[in-house]
Amino acid sequence: MALGNSNQIIVGAARLFVSKGTGGKGALKYSQGSGSAAVYNFTGSGSVSGIPSFVSGTPFADTMEASSDYNNVGYTMNGLELQFQPDFGEVQVDQLLDVAKLYKQGMQVNMATAFAEATLENLLLAIAAPSTDKYDGATEDTLVLNSGELGSVPVERAIVAIGPGSGDPDATGASAVERVYVAHRALSIESVTVSAKRDEPSMFEVSFRLLPASNGSYGKIVDRVRG
Repeated sequence: MALGNSNQIIVGAARLFVSKGTGGKGALKYSQGSGSAAVYNFTGSGSVSGIPSFVSGTPFADTMEASSDYNNVGYTMNGLELQFQPDFGEVQVDQLLDVAKLYKQGMQVNMATAFAEATLENLLLAIAAPSTDKYDGATEDTLVLNSGELGSVPVERAIVAIGPGSGDPDATGASAVERVYVAHRALSIESVTVSAKRDEPSMFEVSFRLLPASNGSYGKIVDRVRG
């Protein structure tokens, strides 16, 4: 008697890529006309052109590395967490002791991780600063810490994470499955602590709030066979 399929057990960290953008523009928007099973039906806003296409036989992380629109945040700690928080209302009636009906009245999606590489690029993402606040010089790089202005809106960026998926346990074979997470409007709006301590590494814990596109989609999760 078969008890289960161990190939469906997923273990391993994901590689995280965040859109660069210019002037604080790095989100994606939904575009009609592409297959629903792929990641391509997201186009860019600002200077981000969109999401690269899958290349047969090539790990998608390698494809993302070659893209000029995205930065690899490098090492992360505690993996990647995607949290769905639905909010349901209740209808109570006199004849029942419990509710008679539940209906959805709200939704919130969050993505959390910790950047283990304490670069200025990662701090820029963690504090949701526009890319124009960072200046690269010949001998020094500078991140200007601005307060913003009254009524300023959070900076939206696209996030693509690639990790192991269910299927063939051979992580390098052509039949290997990788799982691709796409969030097209991610905003970092939580508190961020920057430290310099003797006995702890400096890491940026960041929580992204995901917002839906015009069609209501927060993004996609795709299990992809490399082929």
